[in-house]
Amino acid sequence: MAPSVDPALIEALNLDPGTARISKHGGGGVFRQDGRGADAEVMFKGEHASLNAIHSALAQLHRTPAPVPDGQQRPSFGFPTTTCCGATAQDNAWRDTWAAFYAENRLRGILAECARRGQNDGPLDTAVNRVAAEVVPRLLGGLEEAGVVPVVVHGDLWSGNHGRGVIGGTGGVEEVVFDPSCVYGHSEYELGIMKMFGGFGAAFWREYEELVPRAEPVEEYEDRLRLYELYHHLNHTALFGGGYRSSAMSIMEKLISKYGN
Repeated sequence: MAPSVDPALIEALNLDPGTARISKHGGGGVFRQDGRGADAEVMFKGEHASLNAIHSALAQLHRTPAPVPDGQQRPSFGFPTTTCCGATAQDNAWRDTWAAFYAENRLRGILAECARRGQNDGPLDTAVNRVAAEVVPRLLGGLEEAGVVPVVVHGDLWSGNHGRGVIGGTGGVEEVVFDPSCVYGHSEYELGIMKMFGGFGAAFWREYEELVPRAEPVEEYEDRLRLYELYHHLNHTALFGGGYRSSAMSIMEKLISKYGN
């Protein structure tokens, strides 16, 4: 039997208490307070801030969006608070360049999480550090000069974190996203996990690229997406181990072979 809905949610969302039920949808991370997962308060604060950032960005669709987040004096990459991708708490400290943010806050950050969870080893450590030191500057180092500015992205937008529904019990059916892990970053960063798990058809990609063309250099687009997908393979290595380590190593070996020093 589906569990009943908390009365506070029924009141806030204007639901019918006689018929409202709650069920699992998507793959939201499980939080724990025993050292193995993200603290509940950290997770909920990060998701709350992420949802507010997405709401604000959508409200600006018909205006010129400001690429400078609140509290920053220039375009910067990061987020005002810690967010969680699954049960992994992510350091979103501001960086002046996207390459620095992705190398340090994402790749080396998740490598440290792999080590903390006993999922790191010599070859993995070497490969991640080579990608951070050699591949990231080569593929991402010139994006700002090519016109890339920080924009808010969902951060964990796979098929289980989007759907269609009625929001707040009123209005028509809309496209919705949930369980975000936001960051002000390169818009293509979002596409890594979208490609990893699929769920977005050819028609979606055609329309998306009409609205957001591929960044320059276009010929390196697929490799940038592999680099962005890598983070999620490493995160799944930290969380679950198993075959995700092999897929992460495969991506890194190909990128290092092509772009390494």
